Parts: sequence; C-alpha cells; structure tokens
Amino acid sequence: MESFNNFKLSDSIKQALTELRYDNPTEVQEKVVPFALKKQDLIVKSQTGSGKTASFGIPICELADWEENKPQALILTPTRELAAQVKEDIINIGRFKRIKAAAVFGKHPFDKQKLELKQKTHVVVGTPGRVYDHIKKGTLLLDKIKYLVIDEADEMFNMGFIDQVESIIEELPEERVTSIYSATIPDDVGRLCNKYMKNPIKLEVAGMGITTNKIEHSLLKVNEEKKSSILKDVTIVENPDSCIVFSRTQEMVNALFSELKRANYSTEKIHGGLRQEDRFSVMNDFKRGSFRYLIATDVAARGIDIDNIALIINYDIPVEKESYVHRTGRTGRAGKSGKAITFFTSVEEKYVAPIEEYIGFSIPVKSVPNQADVAKANKAFKEKVIAPLQDKKDKSDLLNENIMKLYFNGGKKKKLRPVDFVGTLTSIPDITADDIGIITIQENVTYIDILNAKGTIVLQEMKNRTIKGKQLKVHEARK
Repeated sequence: MESFNNFKLSDSIKQALTELRYDNPTEVQEKVVPFALKKQDLIVKSQTGSGKTASFGIPICELADWEENKPQALILTPTRELAAQVKEDIINIGRFKRIKAAAVFGKHPFDKQKLELKQKTHVVVGTPGRVYDHIKKGTLLLDKIKYLVIDEADEMFNMGFIDQVESIIEELPEERVTSIYSATIPDDVGRLCNKYMKNPIKLEVAGMGITTNKIEHSLLKVNEEKKSSILKDVTIVENPDSCIVFSRTQEMVNALFSELKRANYSTEKIHGGLRQEDRFSVMNDFKRGSFRYLIATDVAARGIDIDNIALIINYDIPVEKESYVHRTGRTGRAGKSGKAITFFTSVEEKYVAPIEEYIGFSIPVKSVPNQADVAKANKAFKEKVIAPLQDKKDKSDLLNENIMKLYFNGGKKKKLRPVDFVGTLTSIPDITADDIGIITIQENVTYIDILNAKGTIVLQEMKNRTIKGKQLKVHEARK
C-alpha cells in the first residue's frame, strides 16, 4: 500500500500521521487497519518493532466518538513503560481529533489517576493490576467500552497476569470488539481467544520480526569471570551509536552500570527497583540520544520504542525463550538493521537449543574479539567517547513543533467548562475550533493545546481577554 490515504480515515487522523512522518503503512498496519475499522475481533501475531501500536491506535482514534465523555477503549499492557508509551502514541495519532488518553499503572498515585479518569477520557491504557483496582473502586467506568486491546499478550501471561486479565474481561460489556496482539500465541493466549472472542480473524506478520535479515544474531561462549572484560571488548569493536545491555538481575545491572561508568562510558541503568519517575526519565533521555548505553533488566525495558538502536547485548542469556524475542526485537526496528549478541557460559549452554527451536533458526557461535581487533578499534571507540552526542527527535517532537500547551490559572472551582474556553478562543481573529486541541480542566488550573503554530497569537490575545468574565493568568505550560 502506497500511503495511509488508501484507508478510509478522517482528515484529522491523516494530518497527525503526516506530521508524525508515518509515510507508508508497515505490513502489520496494512493487514490490521482495514479489519479493525470494520470492527472485527482480531488475533494478530506480530513481533515488537513492527508498528503494531499504530495498527490498533489508528482505528481506535478513528472510531472513537469525541462527544462521549466516558472511556470507549481499554488497552492492557504488561508493563508501566509500555502503558506510558502506548498512551503517548494514542494521543499523538488522535491529536487533531482531540482524543484524550489516560495511563493507569502501579507505583503512581492512585488519586491522581482517579482525578484524570474523572475528566473526559476516550482511551484508557494500563497494566492489569491497576486497571482492576480502578474498576473495583468505581473510578474506571466501563459501560461505554466498545474496544478492548490486549497488547503483548504472551508477555502478559509470562508475568503472571492471566487471572487479572480474565477478571477485567468479565467486567466489560459483552458487545465489544476484542483484539489480541502477541509475538507468539502460546496455549494460554489461545485459550483466552477461544473463550472471549467472536469469530476472530487471525493475522500473522512474518516480515518484521525475529527471522528478518534486518537483525544479525550471534552467540559468544564466555567464562563467567571474564564476562565484563569481554563486554568492554565487544563494545569497543562494535562501537555502536546506541546499545542496550540486558542482564537478568537488578544487582548485575547496578554492577555493570558502575563498572562502565568508571570506564567513562556514556551510560544509564533501568530496572524495577528504581522509582517510576526515574525510569521514565531514563527512558526519555535514551530516546533523545542523551547517552549511548542502557543497562537494563527485562521487566523495565518493555516500553522502549526507538527506531535506531544499533546493538543488543544479552549479557546474561535469557532463561525464558520468549525473552530472547522481546530483547532482540529492540533492534532492527522500522526497517533499520541491527545486531544482537548473546553471551553464554558452559553452564548456560542448555538454554541455547530451546531458544533456537523457538525462533526457528540456529544462531551462529562466533569467537570473542581478540586483542589485536580490540587494539585496532580502540582509537575510533575513544573518539566516539569524547564526541558530542547528537540529539534525536522523538516522533512526538515532530508533531509538537506546531503545538503550544497553554496554562490558565482557573478550573472547575471557578465553574469553567470547555465551551467557555472555546467561545473565547474562537473570538480571536484567525482562530477557529480546528486550532484548539485537547482541553484539560482540573480543579484550579486548565491546560489547552493550541494547534497549527497559533499558540503565540492566542497567548498574546488572552493576556487581555476574559473567560466567562474572569481574567485568568496565562502562560506557556512547562514541559
């Protein structure tokens, strides 16, 4: 398919896709979107990095009724990072239709989420535990839910969320569209599909995943005591612009991070023991190219949606074969090439065959770098260490170039409603309803997205205008 224009999409969705540089649909988008727009139940077997979030995000944003205040779509994800990433993607795709998405997950204040869910919300994205908490406490209303998406279902089951997922499904309206996305379809996922879906269409995307020639896979047999020095040798020889090093435990992540930091590597770490805001901060910095090496555990690396990670190193071979797919799927994304190098010791050799059987091909065993290769590569490596890092633009940065978020110091307590703001803003010359994005009215403050590069005009004009007879302070919202 040559472009998204071939789908029957509204102008507001097409505008967002254009500004996000979604030029042509990926294979999964081409296969899924037409069926999703027809409200078909779907089982989609698709690897990470294939563009699957947009494949369900585009139809959800297109089909959502903007006038409806209660949530119409529920998206379940296995981790907090992925929930935050999917929420951001939904907001970006639905930006010009003013689609409002909220993310709910653990280790984040319940009351803040409760307040957000009280607002007009079209889409809720969340982890099963926190979603179920909100359902039981009556803070997440389900009677208008028409679309359920279970994302990365195989990982959901590996992490033990099956019972919570089923409990949530039991609470949802029966008349709904259900979609399940999974890199693999193990028995548990298949049973869930049979139990809760109506004549689902099965779609498989083979071209973007683990078997693609976009990722060069290799194994290195190492001695446990020499692993960290071999890690440094590999990074010197490979000299990647960006790299994720996966380890099994938080303790090892901490140790590797400290060791690489001492060796002047541009590095950060992420694991489940860090505060959630720190995890998000590290993830955002990595996306924007603020450092080259991310040391991570499996659980914390599920929301990394970056198109150009050059190298994945499995410092510890994954015990669960599914983890190999998910880890290595962080590279070779969006049509770019990448490498995946996996260390294993003689004790860990037993994990190799199950992984190879699972992915359907043998991974070549290569030699560890010899000292001549390391010495030869050292000069270029050291030059890159001192070279300034280049800022990368995230997809949302491209979209937000023409959007200004404004802060007003008045909200529900002053009895202000969206219509009050819209009425005043559209009275400004050259400002129409199409220039007004998402309006978020809280107790004492209001945030409004001004679209189409007209933020400066509105900001200047509103310094001298009133909303419902009230003079409000207005300034650009802090990031």
